Amino acid sequence: MNDYLVKGLAFDGQVRAYAVRTTEAVAEAQRRHYTWPVASAALGRTMSAGVMMGAMLQGDDNLTIKVEGGGPIGVILVDSNAKGDVRGYVSNPHVHFDLNEQGKLDVRAAVGTEGMLSVVKDIGLRDFFTGQVPIVSGELGEDFTYYFAVSEQLPSSVGVGVLVNPDNSILAAGGFIIQLMPGAAEETIDEIERRLKEIPPVSKLIEKGLTPEELLEQVLGKENVTFLETIPVAFKCKCSKDRFGSAIISLGAEEIQDMIAKDGQAEAQCHFCNEKYVFDKAELTEMMNQAQ
Repeated sequence: MNDYLVKGLAFDGQVRAYAVRTTEAVAEAQRRHYTWPVASAALGRTMSAGVMMGAMLQGDDNLTIKVEGGGPIGVILVDSNAKGDVRGYVSNPHVHFDLNEQGKLDVRAAVGTEGMLSVVKDIGLRDFFTGQVPIVSGELGEDFTYYFAVSEQLPSSVGVGVLVNPDNSILAAGGFIIQLMPGAAEETIDEIERRLKEIPPVSKLIEKGLTPEELLEQVLGKENVTFLETIPVAFKCKCSKDRFGSAIISLGAEEIQDMIAKDGQAEAQCHFCNEKYVFDKAELTEMMNQAQ
């Protein structure tokens, strides 16, 4: 099954809902960065939330999520857009902890709880929306729930999960976001709260192989959900050799001349996808001429 996201409405439009399968996207990030299990879980949860938040945008809009909780994995950075593209990395991918008291990967210990979760939305025309909240849990699902409540004044429930195989590869990843629309009836709110308390952890639902549609049906009740749209999801990076070349040209002719004299070449690496780009002496000479 390929990764994809579904958008839906529930309870006669009183609830907006998203669910996503991100197994292949998170697996691609794991392969590129060789993240260890707890880092894979933290990055994968953030990527899943990022994909769903990106689906709330329009057109060419995009957003960047930064999680900086003071824990040993350092910063988690994720980019996503309205088209289902996502990319991300953690500062320290090789962090390991024993399982927590619930027998699960100890994401909280890796992320930390002394810091901030921030979201920057680029909605075009040089218009940026920035929201920032303190990290309240470190488990990330609760932190995104808190972000929506405080920064966007939108009562929400965010469930995200990642399962990791013994060889560090990704078994399954995905999640859901449920949002109450203004004017939602009390009985609707009570029903959703009851269902959220009764369902298994999202990682267990993902492990069972539930599709995004089945995930929402499990959370909200099959009879209550109407599906509106499906979007393919993929790990996709915006980097290219041309982009890095433009950045080198912007350093100026003197700096490029120094690269030629010292190393005879230049190497650039993308943080998001780990792709390396090498510029040989001839390319650098041409770029130096352009800089002049």
